[in-house]
Amino acid sequence: MKSNDDFTRGGELNTIIGKGTVVEGDMRVQKSVRIDGAVTGNVEATETVVVGRDGEIDGQVEAANLMTAGRIKGNVTVSGKIYMEAEASIAGDIKASRLVVDDGAQFDGKCSMSAGGASAAGRTDAKNVK
Repeated sequence: MKSNDDFTRGGELNTIIGKGTVVEGDMRVQKSVRIDGAVTGNVEATETVVVGRDGEIDGQVEAANLMTAGRIKGNVTVSGKIYMEAEASIAGDIKASRLVVDDGAQFDGKCSMSAGGASAAGRTDAKNVK
């Protein structure tokens, strides 16, 4: 994954779900989490959720920021920024204050953007953003 100062500045990665690991159930993480395996359940982090190219989440995601090159099937709510790399796909609604989508990333859902990521200041419907 690309380095991005918005995600690394002041953050502490203290939980890693490795490739080949399967987690079933909800996760609450203090600080940041990187997922290279599969999670079936909701993921909540106080800082950043990073989903690697082989990573998958089947559940809701709540965090300060999200950086993904993997697959998410569920709604995503972040107070800050969502960054989708070209390989990423999200099937669900997004709430964030900022959204960056690389060419080739796929998004199927509704997007609400506001300063805090929680209220609907503007709404956009999108399918297969390329």
